[in-house]
Amino acid sequence: MQALCKLAFWLSRGAEALAALMLAVMFGAFLVTILFRYVLNWPSGSASELSSVMWVWLVLFGAGFVLREREEIRFDIVYGSVPPWLRRIFLVITAVGIVGLFLLSLPAVWDYVTFMKVQRTAYLRIRYDWLFSVYVLFAVAVIVRYLWLAGRAIAGHDPMSPEPEEPQTRAKGD
Repeated sequence: MQALCKLAFWLSRGAEALAALMLAVMFGAFLVTILFRYVLNWPSGSASELSSVMWVWLVLFGAGFVLREREEIRFDIVYGSVPPWLRRIFLVITAVGIVGLFLLSLPAVWDYVTFMKVQRTAYLRIRYDWLFSVYVLFAVAVIVRYLWLAGRAIAGHDPMSPEPEEPQTRAKGD
């Protein structure tokens, strides 16, 4: 179990690093766009498009793989004031709704994304199926996350209890 926790920790750190890299690329492309457009008076379509692509990927990748449950937006005034057993019921009901809707939409999403292989972006010539594939990853990540959260809630875990940030490892002298 400890090895699995350590793997999950390193996967989450990798996802955070990838999101940070996307943010850096987006910011760099944004600066290039400003430099080209306002200083050099040159067209900057490629840099502008790269910035937009990174924004789409950063938002969906970040929401699917980096954002933690306690960072999600909820009605804390109600959610935080009810007892833990009721929070678990809220979580299971929410998870059933979210998983059901995402599973229901997944075939149509897959059809749309695979259909979009016929088009490319204007400047970078990125196929739209590659561009929109991040949404499929996002949808699958949300389904898995909420199945996991519902299972933990059913097992008796309070959704508002603090989670450990790093895996517990023994000191070298132990």
